[in-house]
Amino acid sequence: MVVFAGQGDARRSLSLLWRAEVAAPVRVGPGPKPRLSVDAIVAAAVAVADEEGMAALSMRAVGDRLGRTAMALYTHVPGKSELLDLMYDAVHSELPTAYPESDDWRVPLTAWAGEVLEFYVRHPWVLQVSQARPVLGPHEYANLDTLVRLLGATGLPAGTVRRLVGTLFPLVQGSARTVADARRAATATGSSDEEWWAARSAALTELVPDFAERFPAVIRLERDGAPEPHPAGGGQDTLPYPAGGGQDTLPYPEREARETFRVGLGVLLDGIEAARAAQKDTRNV
Repeated sequence: MVVFAGQGDARRSLSLLWRAEVAAPVRVGPGPKPRLSVDAIVAAAVAVADEEGMAALSMRAVGDRLGRTAMALYTHVPGKSELLDLMYDAVHSELPTAYPESDDWRVPLTAWAGEVLEFYVRHPWVLQVSQARPVLGPHEYANLDTLVRLLGATGLPAGTVRRLVGTLFPLVQGSARTVADARRAATATGSSDEEWWAARSAALTELVPDFAERFPAVIRLERDGAPEPHPAGGGQDTLPYPAGGGQDTLPYPEREARETFRVGLGVLLDGIEAARAAQKDTRNV
């Protein structure tokens, strides 16, 4: 399920995102009910999406969570399209915009990647919002500005930094999507990873007895490419594992996704270092 942001009225959406206009208060009758606000509506909508997924999001569902009718929300937020933009930008406020100074440009970049990975895992519905059309909100821009500043420390030209931004975000998002999918697969399908693999491995062995001969490179990779233990905190490119334990405490699919992310990010950072070295060599010619 892919959702496109920015489908509401442009001026109204941006006014709400940047709080350039204050929405008129809702008229309420006597009683202790608190007045609604944009922030309260957005917080309730985020809670719905976090707990039940994007498919469950509706103005009615948000109203129910707040104890109001859907119609009561429209005074503050024109519709679901504008609400989605507000939700997307609001959760980005969780991301740090500053990192401790370091003589090694890799350290804050690695920390940034880890923070963003966990952010997407906390809010997997964010990954369903297409990147083809950005929300253009203040917190989304703050996250982008942070990454640009961190990449600027590499000394690479602006054109290269621009393309690296377009490389890093998909790397983080793809890994986070795999982690999030791994976490919900058992509940969504009714079978555990162990049950799923056991059933299909047995069937594949029976139905394709010449599998190893047909796909020797895959077999060789499985045999020779098994990951070595990499405890959290073991190096400058190590990414944090979830609170409560290291990689050995995680189910296999999530552990593989996180290790793939760690290795992929490390190779990408090595490539950045190579580009920096090549730039220095060119300047010295």
